[in-house]
Amino acid sequence: MKIKILCLVIFFNFSVYATSNEILNESRIHKNLRCLLCQGQSIADSNSEFAQTLKMVVKDLVKQGKTEDEIYNFLSDKYGDWILYKPKFNYENFLLWSFPYLVLVFGGFIIVFLVKKR
Repeated sequence: MKIKILCLVIFFNFSVYATSNEILNESRIHKNLRCLLCQGQSIADSNSEFAQTLKMVVKDLVKQGKTEDEIYNFLSDKYGDWILYKPKFNYENFLLWSFPYLVLVFGGFIIVFLVKKR
């Protein structure tokens, strides 16, 4: 009898852990997806119909066992990279990712040049 109760307790703990883990993954994904209607909010913050629909799509994909990257790839293929707050690094957005570093290096050269000139 004690073994059955122990097994039930262990099973219940693992099922609660799995459910809470799915909810945490969903909320992290919701915060990284941009609402296309609100254009300044994530779908976690938005109450538009599009955001509600996208939340249900993400929930279904998580239930199917898709990983975060697979969900991001699916949504970016469907809506474009603009839907992601943190887009993937590829040749199309190389300048977007490297521009701050280029400005920093170029600004450093200008400062060094001006200091040596004086």
